[in-house]
Amino acid sequence: MTNSEKPRLIPTGKCWCGCGREVGLGKFFAPGHDKIAEAALMALRYDGSVAQLLHAHGYGSHHSVRRAAVDDPNCSWVQCADCNYSGAPASVANHRKKEHPDT
Repeated sequence: MTNSEKPRLIPTGKCWCGCGREVGLGKFFAPGHDKIAEAALMALRYDGSVAQLLHAHGYGSHHSVRRAAVDDPNCSWVQCADCNYSGAPASVANHRKKEHPDT
């Protein structure tokens, strides 16, 4: 599914982790509850292990998920022009300011 094919999600006013807490306009989660929901999903689907998640999708030391994200035209990840760091464009911009300020 490409980014343009993903359904448009509408916040409901309640935290999506399932705690029932009310959240602000345009928010899906109470502060920090996105990580709680992520951890619960990992526990349900992948025995709580990122390694199991990667393995289930064919990634690991033999097949880089980071390289796949950079190479996939439907993914917005990029690689730093000066080193092997990769991530979302904003993350790479922050990295460059910190690690490569003179370039």
